[in-house]
Amino acid sequence: MAVSLNPLDLYDVRSLLTDEERMVQDTVGRFVDERVLPIIGDCFDQARFPKELIPEIAALGLLGATIPEAYGGAGMNGVSYGLICQELERGDSGLRSFASVQSSLCMYPIYAYGSEEQKQQYLPRMSAGEVIGCFGLTEPHGGSDPANMKTHAKKDGGDWVINGAKMWITNGNLAHIAIVWAQTDDGIQGFVVPTDTAGFKAQEIHKKMSLRASVTSALFFDNVRVPDSARLPNVKGLKGPLGCLTQARYGITWGPIGAAQACLKEVLDYTRERILFGKPLASNQAVQLKLADMARRITTAQLLSLQLGRLKDAGKMQPTQVSLAKWNNCRMAIDIARQCRDILGGAGITTEHGAIRHALNLESVITYEGTETVHELVVGRELTGINAF
Repeated sequence: MAVSLNPLDLYDVRSLLTDEERMVQDTVGRFVDERVLPIIGDCFDQARFPKELIPEIAALGLLGATIPEAYGGAGMNGVSYGLICQELERGDSGLRSFASVQSSLCMYPIYAYGSEEQKQQYLPRMSAGEVIGCFGLTEPHGGSDPANMKTHAKKDGGDWVINGAKMWITNGNLAHIAIVWAQTDDGIQGFVVPTDTAGFKAQEIHKKMSLRASVTSALFFDNVRVPDSARLPNVKGLKGPLGCLTQARYGITWGPIGAAQACLKEVLDYTRERILFGKPLASNQAVQLKLADMARRITTAQLLSLQLGRLKDAGKMQPTQVSLAKWNNCRMAIDIARQCRDILGGAGITTEHGAIRHALNLESVITYEGTETVHELVVGRELTGINAF
């Protein structure tokens, strides 16, 4: 007797997980089903981030999940962190973005590049959701060229004075601290800047058609003065922020899998129930071909991210491998979300269904932390040895 396969996991990737990894996925999955999905459509409509969920997210150990327990983290492995991202993005990309920024772009640099005092001061409270961070790298003119950084920090006695601006900053108006990267006379350096510091201003970006259930901001620095103890002492140059982005992009390779699975599940249910010309829409050959292609592409993405996670946990993951998976998996998910929206017909344009919300969100996910083109060129550089940037 043939065993029925899980349509969202045709290769039984779940069987390749450890018991602990499956427990993490199940725990986050229940949270998404019970607490996120009932409200997220309305949050998207209202352009509101559900910050009331932050204490629950923190209580589940999802903020700084891979940070050692000695600093308040959960000490999970990379695959578990990936599964957290996958399940959160099955809910909404905005929720996963919040956790990614807090964990990979704010807690990680403090852990990897910070002083022991900075780690003790911030990491336990960030893990508990008491201190929220944002990551200030991208600038209004910069985009894919972070080396063209205009924000600068000048030494003044024992202090640093920061001037400049950052753009498209997730969590900006939620944050208590900002990890700010600035040009100095000694190269690019990072600073932990409390957002209540004089001269710091965050301005929320409105009129977004993507990541509406997420806070996106512009940051402005007008003679923002911080002590030298605010500087991240253990890194200089672009390798600092780029190292953070590699951590975050790793999680992003997993997140879109969840969005794509949500869209496929919704369309599988819809096509079984929708009767056209006297038969279920699911019996249509054209529809089955589309569904089969979605399952093929989700399966490929699952295997890519799982192997990437195993490489990460073995200490062997390379940035080019992250670029390949981010490029493939974001393209997979946005194509599937758009195709699912089409199959849903007119009903697909409302947030009563998830496909249009995921499709719009993925327009940001495929762009931020390295556009699709940039990641293609990263792989091209690896293959040829020639930098085409």
